[in-house]
Amino acid sequence: MKYSIIILTGGGPAPGMNTVVGSLTKAFIANGYRVLGLHGGYSGLFSATPKYEELDFFKADTIFNRGGSYLMMSRFKPTNEDFEKNFNLKLFQDNNIKLLITVGGDDTASTANRIAKFLESKKYPIRNIHVPKTIDNDLPLPDNAPTFGFNSAKDEGAHIARTAYEDARTSGNWLLISAMGRSAGHLALGIGEATHCPMTIIPEMFNKTRINVDKIIKLTLSAIIKRKILGIPYGTVVVAEGVFHDLDAEDLKATGVHMSYDEHGHPELGKISKAVLFNDILEKELNKYGLKVKTRPIEIGYDVRCQDPIAYDLTYCSELAMGAYELFAKGETGCMVYVDHKGNAHPLYLHELQNSEGKIPPRRVDIDGGTARNYYSHICHFITPADYDAARKYVPNPEEYDFKKILNW
Repeated sequence: MKYSIIILTGGGPAPGMNTVVGSLTKAFIANGYRVLGLHGGYSGLFSATPKYEELDFFKADTIFNRGGSYLMMSRFKPTNEDFEKNFNLKLFQDNNIKLLITVGGDDTASTANRIAKFLESKKYPIRNIHVPKTIDNDLPLPDNAPTFGFNSAKDEGAHIARTAYEDARTSGNWLLISAMGRSAGHLALGIGEATHCPMTIIPEMFNKTRINVDKIIKLTLSAIIKRKILGIPYGTVVVAEGVFHDLDAEDLKATGVHMSYDEHGHPELGKISKAVLFNDILEKELNKYGLKVKTRPIEIGYDVRCQDPIAYDLTYCSELAMGAYELFAKGETGCMVYVDHKGNAHPLYLHELQNSEGKIPPRRVDIDGGTARNYYSHICHFITPADYDAARKYVPNPEEYDFKKILNW
């Protein structure tokens, strides 16, 4: 029987998933391997009846430039008991599988690391290579290399945001945009910078002070008041969803905004629009000061995950797939494929990336780096001491809306 490889996709979708799977299929078929696609992410590896199919050239050629993921995904995380009792070694034996390729983000990579250690401890002759994806751009790749899917998501997110900005300018309104990114603000900052948004709020900004609702609102009002001073009655504000997930539950409850709570009393933020939540809280503050500002919420998230990949990700994902083959041919395992700016593939060993808990920590925005520093210095609008006198027309205490004082920068 021919040697085979098996591919699974985990977590949530990102533009380029099919490009990776299609390119892997073409590369391995050309070198004499059978290629199997496993549906259901990691749940398939721990099932007695996994759903999988053989992928051929025609399937690969049909899907490689499309959005979404042909292989059904899941967020299944195996327990230690699953590893000991439910790992489907028979699937590998019956199909003569020599390589497991996982495609996913930080959670998928952390589970891939567990699988690599498990296979090694059991002396199973199966190698494992991970292909890093996430629109959040929060996997720790060298030289600030992006995760695949990020640039396509940013491109579509910026398209939505610049259309929103034009609506704000045309209508004299403010549009409040929430962008995906639970642990890092890369996508929000990328969208904000690309659209010259006058204020982008990301978790990394609060590196010198505790994040709370009051500071989020004051940063927003700082931009609105500054633009009023400048005679600009419109704008957009982009907020990373992670900002809200970092808030204390009691802080959110104190806003009086209606939401559901789990059995531990934590707000169920995954069930609501962060943009609507943000808009509701801001409107209360605007009314308190009698500021005549119309605001509207916009959510950017699920609408950018399954779009067709742009040329950048079509190329990058193809290089990652070919790089995965090159690493396999060299005998590598237990690693994540990294492609440098010259197109050369390198292994990033999962055990070297993990923290003490066995997880791969997210890469956050370098708030002191050039991208963030220059954006906040030259594009953003906010209150400074020079604006205090003019700002008193709108608020009695303008120093409380001073951007650098809010953040303790």
